[in-house]
Amino acid sequence: MEKLLEELKTKLQKELSSAEIIVDNITFTVEGKYKFLTVTLDKIGGIDLDTIVEATKTVNKVVDEIDIPEENYILDVVSKERG
Repeated sequence: MEKLLEELKTKLQKELSSAEIIVDNITFTVEGKYKFLTVTLDKIGGIDLDTIVEATKTVNKVVDEIDIPEENYILDVVSKERG
């Protein structure tokens, strides 16, 4: 799975770089009966909700191309928290 996540991160960074979006982290976790593929995005100066929504379209396309072998999971595209 780690190799697939690295491949996904590389492809996403290439696709999102024109919008100056940084792929900060990608994780696949299991919480109870749910599985989550979480893609954390960032941008210099912060990333707003509209940008996340547009980036999610690209993330969906690339995730489908990579074909994660898990049958059911929740794709969660989030922004990096600022403290």
